[in-house]
Amino acid sequence: MIKQPESFLPLSQATYYILLSLREVRHGYAIMQDVEKISRGEVTMGPGTLYGALGKLEKQKVIQKVDIDDAERRKYNQLTPLGKEVLQLEFKRLESLVKNARSIIKEMEGEEDDC
Repeated sequence: MIKQPESFLPLSQATYYILLSLREVRHGYAIMQDVEKISRGEVTMGPGTLYGALGKLEKQKVIQKVDIDDAERRKYNQLTPLGKEVLQLEFKRLESLVKNARSIIKEMEGEEDDC
């Protein structure tokens, strides 16, 4: 039985960035490099973390392996339709969190200026 996309939420930071990276077909090392780039260096991932997450995501049918003729025999991955939906739902969830907190945080910052 395939899980509903909502059941995967909330995603860990590492998983979110892995799924973002898989907006294009990539192999493991390229995913690690892209995660560091798109997170502006905030997230760096070792091979153990990455390959553990990729294995779990593949079992959950969020990503899938892709056969690409590669002389170096790298394993390539891509998002499944379920994976795309999970990523979009997580983006909307995070966007809502920020939107709902924006005025409160600005208000709090204004209080600090009054001290």
